[in-house]
Amino acid sequence: MVGKEAVLYEKLPDKKVRCTACARYCEMKEGQIGLCGIRGNEHGKLNLFVYGKVIAGHVDPIEKKPVTHYHPGSKVYSIATTGCNWLCKYCQNYDISQRRKIEGADMTPEQVVQTAVNNGADGIAYTYNEPSIFIEFARDCGVIAHEKNLYNIFVSNGYDTPESVKMMGEFLDSITVDFKGNAEPDFTRKYIGVPDPQPVFDSLLEIRDKTKIHVEITDLVVPQVGDSLEYAEKLCKFVYNEFGPEMPIHFLRFHPDYKMMEFESTPVATLEKHHAIAKKVGLRYAYLGNVPGHPLEHTYCPECNNIVVKRFSFDIEEWHLNEKNQCKFCENQIPIVGKLSKNYKQNRFHFVQ
Repeated sequence: MVGKEAVLYEKLPDKKVRCTACARYCEMKEGQIGLCGIRGNEHGKLNLFVYGKVIAGHVDPIEKKPVTHYHPGSKVYSIATTGCNWLCKYCQNYDISQRRKIEGADMTPEQVVQTAVNNGADGIAYTYNEPSIFIEFARDCGVIAHEKNLYNIFVSNGYDTPESVKMMGEFLDSITVDFKGNAEPDFTRKYIGVPDPQPVFDSLLEIRDKTKIHVEITDLVVPQVGDSLEYAEKLCKFVYNEFGPEMPIHFLRFHPDYKMMEFESTPVATLEKHHAIAKKVGLRYAYLGNVPGHPLEHTYCPECNNIVVKRFSFDIEEWHLNEKNQCKFCENQIPIVGKLSKNYKQNRFHFVQ
C-alpha cells in the first residue's frame, strides 16, 4: 500500500508496532492495519496510508465546525481522509469515516494550502473524520499554512494521547472537542465502540496544560440513549472546574443517520434543558447547534444580557462588539479571539474542485 511512514508509533519486538496517535494504542503485527483503517504495519514500520489522500474538500464558515469564539465570520478550507478511530452508529459522514479503503485525490501539503489560499480561506480545518489519525499529514499542511498566515483547526473526538497532543502543539491553533451523548460510558460503549470516554477528558487537560490551543466544547445530545441530564451536569461541571466560566459549550441536535435511522431528532426542549444546566453550573457561553433561528444560537453579554453577536445558523447577522471585542452596551470583555472577518457576509457554501 502507498503512504508515508508515520511519526507517532513505537517499534516492538518481532517487527510489531504500537500506534500512539490515538487512545486505542493499536498494536499490529506485520501486515496488520489498525482499527482506523488507515495506519498499518508494513515491514516493521507504521505507515500512514492516507498521507496526501484528500477524500473531501469544502470551504465552510468557521461557525459550522462549530467554533464561535475564534476568528468569527472567517472561512476555512475543510479537508478529510477516509477512516476513523470511532465507530459511531449515527455518523453523518459515515461514507468517509467508516470507509475502509484508501481513496481520495492526491494532494501534497503545499497543494492543500494553495487550494485554501486560492479559495480565499482564512484557515484550514481538519474535519469530517477524526484528524488525529492522519495527524502527520495535518501537521505538514499546518506548518505551511502558518507560513501563509492561515490558522489550523481540528474538529475532533478528543480520543487522543500525550504524543498526539504534543504534535498538535506544533501547528494547531484551535480545536473543538466533540463529546457524544454527554460522555455517558454506556452510550460510548454501545453506540461508539469506545470502552471508556475518560481519555477525552485526559486529552483536554493535556491540551490545556501543554499547548496554547484555543478550545471549544461540543456535545451531541442523542434522544433516549444519550441525553442524561445527570451526565450533562457532570460534563458541564468538568468544563467549569477545569476551564472556567468562559469556555464555550455547544449542545448539538442529533438527526437520524447511518445505523440510527429509527431515532427521532433531538427535541429542542431537551437541548434547552442542557443549556439551562450549563448556565446553572456557571458557564457563561452556552449555545444550541443545528437549531437555526433559535435565540440560544446568539452570544449574550453575561453582564448586561444584550445580544452582542446575533446568528442565524452559521451566519452572523449582527455584531455589537468594539475593536477590543468588548460589549458595545456595557464594555464587558467578551472572550472572542480575533476580529470579525471581512468574509462574514459572503456566500461561503461551495465545493472546491
